[in-house]
Amino acid sequence: MKALIDSFGRAQTYLRVSVTDRCNLRCHYCMPSQGVLCRSRSEILSFEEITRLVRVFAQLGISKVRLTGGEPLVRHDIERLVSDISAVPGIETVGMTTNGVLLERHASGLGRAGLKLLNVSLDSLRPQRFANITLKDEYHRVRRGIDAALSAGIRPIKLNTVVIRGVNDDELLDFVEMTRDNSISVRFIEFMPFKDNRWSVENYVSSQQMRQVISRKYRLIGPRKEATPGSVARQYSIEGHAGTVGFISPLSDHFCGSCIRLRLTSDGFLKTCLYSGALVDLRRVLRSRGTSDVKLTAAIVRAVDAKAYKHPPTAELAGNKNQNMVEIGG
Repeated sequence: MKALIDSFGRAQTYLRVSVTDRCNLRCHYCMPSQGVLCRSRSEILSFEEITRLVRVFAQLGISKVRLTGGEPLVRHDIERLVSDISAVPGIETVGMTTNGVLLERHASGLGRAGLKLLNVSLDSLRPQRFANITLKDEYHRVRRGIDAALSAGIRPIKLNTVVIRGVNDDELLDFVEMTRDNSISVRFIEFMPFKDNRWSVENYVSSQQMRQVISRKYRLIGPRKEATPGSVARQYSIEGHAGTVGFISPLSDHFCGSCIRLRLTSDGFLKTCLYSGALVDLRRVLRSRGTSDVKLTAAIVRAVDAKAYKHPPTAELAGNKNQNMVEIGG
């Protein structure tokens, strides 16, 4: 097996695959208020095309795949894709990031298909506020979905919470309290600037500020040493709590130097950095008549060779003409 190593010596072992640009929520930090123009079905990679690309990536050293969207559970028969990718030689872990709205229906099937890791995006524990953030009244369905995933034996389950000043920053302690009796990890994420998502310095809360608030009530123990290479969250235990608390700091304390992840968009473009405007059209190569895995491999290697060391400074990101998050894949 070859190693997919960039020009800075970082071995790329983690691939995030967006399976759709459609979503059943409308979170403003991810999708602009006017919405986005979704790709046609013919533009979106088929399950067979995704699996073929994953097989090529696995031959280059990718061992972990996370399925994202949009919302991956809106893609019909998603369990089949989980099963197909789990069977690819070299793939050790298949995970998923979901908003949880459809999770109650799919949890047991995903577990049987081989899903090993599950992240659920949840930005408020207050039903009305949840509806204000997402523009949908689906809070209770999400909570039932989380319970269903726990019952299905999917472990670990992580809750991803984007913290925005004046929106949900007063719920930090409520989220921490969830970890008392539940073996879950709540991960607080700094609000990141994307096109049309209303990011500003005024509504940004750093991880350090979050920890200060939490530490007034709870004693954070850590950060724990993560067993997973390239982990982006700094995890803390709390005495007497079954779960943990994590902080993801892409702006205040970026983790670019240890980045091992690549992103495949739902329409088949490879992004080597979340904030990179450089896209490599793997769909065109994939659908060219007589395309071999050798040509796909060459295109991937060229893209990784050109991977930047880090994303631009925050001041530049705020004016970046990057895609919306829902178009890139979470």
